[in-house]
Amino acid sequence: MGTMDFSSHALPVFTQGLTLSLGLIVAIGAQNAFVLRQGLRREHVPGVVLFCVLADVVMMAVGVAGMAGVLSASAWLARALALVGGAFLAVYGARTLLRARHAAALHAGSGGAATLRGALAQAAAFTLLNPHFYLDTVLLIGNVGGQQPSALRTWFVAGAGAGSVIWFTTLGFGARWLAPWFARPRAWQWLDALTGTTMCVLSLTLLPRALHGL
Repeated sequence: MGTMDFSSHALPVFTQGLTLSLGLIVAIGAQNAFVLRQGLRREHVPGVVLFCVLADVVMMAVGVAGMAGVLSASAWLARALALVGGAFLAVYGARTLLRARHAAALHAGSGGAATLRGALAQAAAFTLLNPHFYLDTVLLIGNVGGQQPSALRTWFVAGAGAGSVIWFTTLGFGARWLAPWFARPRAWQWLDALTGTTMCVLSLTLLPRALHGL
């Protein structure tokens, strides 16, 4: 994977992985509501957080490695996938910006899992049975990460994994302090606005690769 020094090249790639991961993961959804609920109840928080993080990191790494192999096989395919990835990020960002116009909130609800096995089973269901989980980690993050130079892909995966660690750790262990904030529609509107803008900016990083050589 190349020399592991935090160079001027590694830092932007790490940051790109971090911002992309956070942009995709920070959203109102069943998995986040479940982690928040477990945090509020203080039930099996370390196990639930660890499962969610590991699931993300493993699939991100698989996605980047797999997409890197596909992209290296054909320059034309690499440009096509870069164009698709850039377009998807642009559409995702635009939809998120539109969503920011409407009020919504994340509510933890009730009914946390009483046992560790039950909590992990629910975490697995909310994670692995969600098609968007594979779209985000394997296809989208894999596509963007696979476009990176081989020596920097490890840093991209590290950044994307760091985003997952930051989010789920904050959500699970900071639930008692964050729940009132997440219940405010205005807070999510600002967060959606920031996320949408970030995704639109990230889409521009793929377009030069897509247009190169045309």
